[in-house]
Amino acid sequence: MKMHNPPHPGEVLKELCIEPLNLTVTEAAKALGVSRKTLSAILNGRAGISPEMAIRLGKAFDTSAESWLNQQMQYDLWQAEQVVGNIEVKRLSAA
Repeated sequence: MKMHNPPHPGEVLKELCIEPLNLTVTEAAKALGVSRKTLSAILNGRAGISPEMAIRLGKAFDTSAESWLNQQMQYDLWQAEQVVGNIEVKRLSAA
């Protein structure tokens, strides 16, 4: 079932993982093995979660990489559907 206007996974990461542990962005980035800039971009919705980052998050927070990628896919798809009216395509079908 599709979610209406799903949150960016960075928002979920911040609210459900980083804040409850009282971690700073710097501390969390260090634990994840990424730069502070990279993590900050995700947390602020300026970057998405890559497969590699999903694996890192899964290991760090005892979650599945698939759950992070699924959140990202749902967010990206919903965003794309908002502009579907502006996309012109020719319908193709088998003869």
